Amino acid sequence: MADAHFEVGDEVEVTSPIHNMRGTTFPAKIVAKSRTKSKFKVEYNRAKARIDRKIGAGHKGGDAALREEVDAVLLRPPPPRESDYRFKLGDVVDAFFCGGWWEGVVVTDVLVDNNTFGVYFRFAKEKFEFEPEELRLHREWVKGSWIPPLQQGDVSDAKEPEIPTKEELIEGTAVEVCTDEDGFQGAWFAANIVKVMEKDKFLVRYKAIKTDDNRELLTEEVDAKHVRPRPPKVVVAGSFSLTEEVDAFYNDGWWEGVIRKVLHGRRYKVYFKGTDDELLLQHSDLRPRQDWIDRTWVMASQV
Repeated sequence: MADAHFEVGDEVEVTSPIHNMRGTTFPAKIVAKSRTKSKFKVEYNRAKARIDRKIGAGHKGGDAALREEVDAVLLRPPPPRESDYRFKLGDVVDAFFCGGWWEGVVVTDVLVDNNTFGVYFRFAKEKFEFEPEELRLHREWVKGSWIPPLQQGDVSDAKEPEIPTKEELIEGTAVEVCTDEDGFQGAWFAANIVKVMEKDKFLVRYKAIKTDDNRELLTEEVDAKHVRPRPPKVVVAGSFSLTEEVDAFYNDGWWEGVIRKVLHGRRYKVYFKGTDDELLLQHSDLRPRQDWIDRTWVMASQV
């Protein structure tokens, strides 16, 4: 790979040298030149720093983890991307989550009800769903050129999708909704905002919960304090740890729980404090728990 000519202030992408993050690049900015010509000091966004601490990449906690010196051979310019590309089955793509672009393959076409694509990650051996704006065609930077080359048509810069804040919760936004009802404490249910109401309220339509007659999806008015954006996706290539806080998908929602026992075959016993229940669940039923604090997603293990 031929080195591009980089200067302080340039926006770049850094290829991860970590084995279980192979094929992953993280947006960064060059903030200084190193004493050695073969390295640069770069600054990542905070999501990258959090995932480094999560996988134990050798960084220390705090803002110091946002900067590091990297070899120039790991740097590349941000790739261009088609502005109106229609993804299809078999496309090799990069999916954006955890502050970086992760290589995968489109294995299910867009779903009419939620406008998402299924992307399979070989390193995790799992499939996750992404919206079109979270995907781009995978490209390699080889001898100063992008392979495959950019297709004909309009071009847009490959910028990081932004995590919506409270002020950006508008009609059509994908969200999760909780409730104070007995038996449902600690559960979050996927929904879409139908209308922004007055006095910090939203009209939402759930994606899986139906009306009592089971004829249509439930639509109801909820307080803003019970609504949060959909959390960013996090892939766990290994196993969850004992006492780790997780969300478990059960009864059409994500329930906050704790790993009580790690079993063979990537199975776990998970305890739910809100209902005082314990369930046996598969790895694919779980996700790392994240909390929406001050309009920022924070891993529960860091709270």
